[in-house]
Amino acid sequence: MTPPLARSGLRRVAHRRSDDAWLADAWARARVLVVDRDHALARGDRLVLLTPPAAPAGDRLFLGEDDEGTPYFAVLAPVADEPGTTRVTLREVGHLLDDLESALLVTAIALRVTANGRTIWPRTDPAVIVLVHDGVPGDDGRCLLGHNVAWTGPDWVRRYSCLAGFVEAGESAEAAVVREVAEEVGVPVHRLRYVGSQAWPYPGSLMLGFTAEGDPGRPVRVDEAEISEARWFSRTEVRDVLEGRRDDFGLPTGSSIAHFLVMEWLAGRA
Repeated sequence: MTPPLARSGLRRVAHRRSDDAWLADAWARARVLVVDRDHALARGDRLVLLTPPAAPAGDRLFLGEDDEGTPYFAVLAPVADEPGTTRVTLREVGHLLDDLESALLVTAIALRVTANGRTIWPRTDPAVIVLVHDGVPGDDGRCLLGHNVAWTGPDWVRRYSCLAGFVEAGESAEAAVVREVAEEVGVPVHRLRYVGSQAWPYPGSLMLGFTAEGDPGRPVRVDEAEISEARWFSRTEVRDVLEGRRDDFGLPTGSSIAHFLVMEWLAGRA
């Protein structure tokens, strides 16, 4: 299994980015994705892709080619509503898109354009995210999830997710997992397993996904600066939320690697 935003049907052909003559020719036969900050238009579970004459004026970003050699560009411009379409974000639809369109949207959101029109590939910061579990198989197995202090809203169901944090200078990803879990919830972990990675352009992270074992008998002591609450959930509790049998707490959205890690654990692959 692959994290939802790690799928890619896009060939980046980086050597073409500085070839102005080739880019001009490619634009004439391209498919164009209009992006307004982190919004795009979708029709059902497909992105709306335009021909160059139909694209609005705006900064152009060359994204890459598909396997058949069709070039794809993004145009940064307001998204115009069209009948039968919906404004969507990567968080909402990234996991529903096919491999190519998922890669187009995550890349278009991540890129930046300078005042003189030059495309910038921003710095990507590595961050670890970990599903801590007790190693027990079956429905009685439990995982440790936390509620971030920033997740607030008048009508929000209290949402819990995997623990995460940035890798510090001079630190390995594995060491960052152990440190972050200890800092955020005070639980020692062992038996780390790397699962996979995906980009998360909010604003520019590469999420390195892990699972690790912890002891539910150890007291949970949250770092109240980042985590307001953390608790252990059984597979039955998590499955009941995902399948709509209870709604007293929420879980990570489908496009996140946190959701992917939870699903891997539910399936017994943690």
